[in-house]
Amino acid sequence: MLTYRDFVKAFRDLELGPHSRVIVHASLEALGPVAGGAETVVGALLATCEAALAPTFTYKTMITPPIGPADNAMDYGTDGDRNLRAEFFHADMPSEPILGALSETLRLHPQARRSGHPILSFAGVNAEQALELQTLDEPLAPLHWLADADGDVLLLGVDHTANTSIHLAERVAGRKQFVRWALTPHGVVECPGFPGCSRGFRAIASRLEGVARRVELGQAWAEMVPLRDLINITVGWIREDPRALLCDHVGCPCCSAVRAAVRVPPE
Repeated sequence: MLTYRDFVKAFRDLELGPHSRVIVHASLEALGPVAGGAETVVGALLATCEAALAPTFTYKTMITPPIGPADNAMDYGTDGDRNLRAEFFHADMPSEPILGALSETLRLHPQARRSGHPILSFAGVNAEQALELQTLDEPLAPLHWLADADGDVLLLGVDHTANTSIHLAERVAGRKQFVRWALTPHGVVECPGFPGCSRGFRAIASRLEGVARRVELGQAWAEMVPLRDLINITVGWIREDPRALLCDHVGCPCCSAVRAAVRVPPE
């Protein structure tokens, strides 16, 4: 069973320290049994690093309008039942279970703050500046701040399909973004700059050799990638190959829309 000391040692082996600022994505189930659960991991993370962020997304607020912009990877007017089940966003809304227990545990930490995006919020400790930068038009602004602050991506038992920061690199590279809509106490709000599919992101791993650091942790791995390097490498690859990192699932609406928007130079 993994303990607090195991996580502190792993973080230090990854060269994280008192000046480190990280965004963390985790699957404790993949790591194996953890004494004390997600609270142990959050405690070890905050004892090691200066600041920690995690996504606290809330897809349950999303609705599908009857009409909208073209080429938006969405079938308008088809989700009436889902719209009826949509919930109003509020600051205490739990994050999506798919994000894992660590995300929700960090959100509930007594010192944590949360940004106000009705779909793509982040929570963090000692990260107020990052969280305050997020707007509806710039949902990934906290990651911009983290990159500028020499921050790192920390993956615990997950691969790069969970790495939200790659979406920021897509945006920086000029890749097509989408529009979504969310239910709030002030009405339905438009959320532009919405990222696409992440199922093809595993392919970035080979490009990060020599940059990423990995250590074995329980039944899986912990990996740390400097965020600025991740963005630079990913942006360079997308500009070299505009279809890089797209998934190969037939009919994926987001990746299909990105491919359709790509202008491939003639041979």
